[in-house]
Amino acid sequence: MSRPTDLDSVRLLEERAFAAWPALETVDRRGWRSRFAGGYTKRANSINALSYEPEVDDELIASLEKAYRDRGQTPVWRLTPLAPAGFEALLDDRGYRSIDPSLVQVCPLAATFAADPEVTIGEQPSEAWIEAFATWSPVRPEHRPVMRRMLAAIAAPVGFAFVEEAGRAMAMAIGVVDGDHMGLFDVLVMPHARRRGLARRVTESLYAWAWARGARFAYLQVVASNEAALPLYAAQGFRTVYRYAYRVPA
Repeated sequence: MSRPTDLDSVRLLEERAFAAWPALETVDRRGWRSRFAGGYTKRANSINALSYEPEVDDELIASLEKAYRDRGQTPVWRLTPLAPAGFEALLDDRGYRSIDPSLVQVCPLAATFAADPEVTIGEQPSEAWIEAFATWSPVRPEHRPVMRRMLAAIAAPVGFAFVEEAGRAMAMAIGVVDGDHMGLFDVLVMPHARRRGLARRVTESLYAWAWARGARFAYLQVVASNEAALPLYAAQGFRTVYRYAYRVPA
């Protein structure tokens, strides 16, 4: 994986994203952060490099993997530019394969982003929001209690954006403000509501909401193959800062 020159920016964005989408349990060890959340989302159940040159040896790798197997989970590595050089090849030799190459993008915010009156933004997710999220994300029934705990653990200021029409969920997203940055997560437009500009309206409403709370930049993580979302984000001013991918046992 190519390593950008500004690894400080990578680490700061990683720390912001960890805080914005909290795992239920976090263990830091010798430059690696292991996150656990009962198997709900790879982001919250993966091993991540924390420092520029985390330690690497067979005993440490086996120990980090064992922590997941002891919990009945498959070990998952999330490799950003902070991962040490040659680590991908090492995981290849251990039988891992790469999935879900993704982009971390950043956009400057501006007062010109306007809130849409049809988009409601709550400090807590309503029951209708939670039900729509669980249905359309989708979230498996056994993971829904963990989902609720993770949503409740997100530190304020957090905005749960939602669009309904005649009691029917249409679109949703989450914005989390941390200092002068807002993390954008889980933008969903339901199949029956597409081609109405709802993704733009929901996200730009969150940008306006975040601007009013002191945020001057937004960041997001998006799968690199998401051809529906990438043109919108590019038009809004997002640019890729770095890339990452997950490694799972073959």
